[in-house]
Amino acid sequence: MLCAEQITVTRDGLPVLLRVGFSAGPACALRVSGPNGAGKSTLLRVISGLKRPDGGRVTWQGEDIALDFHAHALRVAYLGHRDGLKPDLTVRENLAIHRHHARCDVTEALARLGLPPCADVPVRQLSAGQKRRVALAALMMKDAPIWLLDEPHLGLDAAALLRLGDVTRDHLREGGIAIITTHAELPIPFTHIITLPERPASWVAG
Repeated sequence: MLCAEQITVTRDGLPVLLRVGFSAGPACALRVSGPNGAGKSTLLRVISGLKRPDGGRVTWQGEDIALDFHAHALRVAYLGHRDGLKPDLTVRENLAIHRHHARCDVTEALARLGLPPCADVPVRQLSAGQKRRVALAALMMKDAPIWLLDEPHLGLDAAALLRLGDVTRDHLREGGIAIITTHAELPIPFTHIITLPERPASWVAG
């Protein structure tokens, strides 16, 4: 069970997140929605352990993740707005980085995301949508129960969205957890929705 308890994050003395909470168990797909600047990406960073909250805590199986951030990192697969790929390596070489202790091999990951035709192409030559699919394939390979996806639909066409739905549903059937920020309608069976409130424009940095 993954729980967020009264998560509060401030910036320049103003709240980015204010007492946000939820619980997510096996096979739970949680959709995080809200307007731009509501703190959706910040919430994912807190859940991943990349950012410490100013108040509240995140727990896994009842234990505060702050007690062992390294252990928590091993149970999280995180996809942010940046794809995190090495541009001079081929698609296959990028995925091979994740082959150790992976839940599937490179060949399967390529096939599930429709990537065999560009497997030996350097990532820098790919379109934005193709890069996003490579990043999703890398995420799928990681043997991690918690998936954190920040607007994973960006750059994906209709066929790729269906592939995203397929791999996410498989993850859920295996007892995994998926927490996804999105403005789009995705082919994913969300079991819970969190809607973050809009903050006054004077509060939103940038």
